[in-house]
Amino acid sequence: MNLHAILRTGMLACLLGPAFAQPTPFPTIGQVLRVDPRLDKLIPVDAKVEVLASGFVWTEGPIWVKDQACLLFSDVPQNTIFKWTEKEGVTPFLKPSGYTGLGPYSEEPGSNGLTLDRQGRLIACEHGDRRVTAMLLNGTGGKRTLADNVNGKRFNSPNDVVAHSNGSYYFTDPPYGMPKKEKDPGKETDGWGVYRIGPERAGVPGTVSIVVSDLTRPNGVALSPDEKILYVAQSDPLRPVVMAYPLQADGAVGKGRVIFGADGMKKLGLDGGFDGMKVDRDGNLWVTGGNGVLVLSPTGECLGQIKIGVATANCAWGDDGSVLYITSDMYLCRIRTSTRGW
Repeated sequence: MNLHAILRTGMLACLLGPAFAQPTPFPTIGQVLRVDPRLDKLIPVDAKVEVLASGFVWTEGPIWVKDQACLLFSDVPQNTIFKWTEKEGVTPFLKPSGYTGLGPYSEEPGSNGLTLDRQGRLIACEHGDRRVTAMLLNGTGGKRTLADNVNGKRFNSPNDVVAHSNGSYYFTDPPYGMPKKEKDPGKETDGWGVYRIGPERAGVPGTVSIVVSDLTRPNGVALSPDEKILYVAQSDPLRPVVMAYPLQADGAVGKGRVIFGADGMKKLGLDGGFDGMKVDRDGNLWVTGGNGVLVLSPTGECLGQIKIGVATANCAWGDDGSVLYITSDMYLCRIRTSTRGW
């Protein structure tokens, strides 16, 4: 029986149980493809991609919670945020996670991208409720809506978010969570934007402004280690690009530049768009795309790929900062690296 079959039968059975118990050692999947010798300094030669859990519908938005030594991640179609720990495996953390209405909404109603802000709150992009929220991890006080519209027009389906140390947030708003995607009659905004939520003042959420308006499918977002560059990954397979925008003092962005795109994918024999991404302490980008995670230098040179073999959504640094957790289709995976996230 192959790995797919083992995981879909054995681990899916675990998912139906109360505690999501996981076997150890974990099975492995995929391989590391080395394009540039510099990758050896980032990923050990003997590194393996471990499958920590399986049987999900579509995993997304992982974030490591250091003081609880756990990973939180979304299953968007299941409208659920799950929690994983080394000891307990996977358990449900929050349901509903992104849609609180009555009846069905869309194929992807739940939360997508997750992050933590400087207050330690869980920041979530919610497809069904079409908003970005903040919630204390101990569950007290419920959720707080940080933004659900721009100039009175509701968002489409906030997708991924990153928190700036000054208290602001940047997030993307493609149509993937809407019932009829880009053709949905409920669409209110023009195009698919990248937005900024300004810092809160006296407990009042900051002003919402659009910072990028010319992308066709903005998806993943990340900040450089010095927070001077905003990276945006585009999931449009007709124009797959990873963009870099200089951040200005007032939080707006300057003229963007392509640091990796279709030509780079073609050289690697890959196609499709990009999804989520993270940055390590040296400014290297770890971008999901091509059924895995591409590792790019700060200048956009491809150093290699963590090839998983199925559509890969997002990633996050965890443990001591050197472990990369990856949400990939039905899987939750990890790989140990020689670098650290920030």
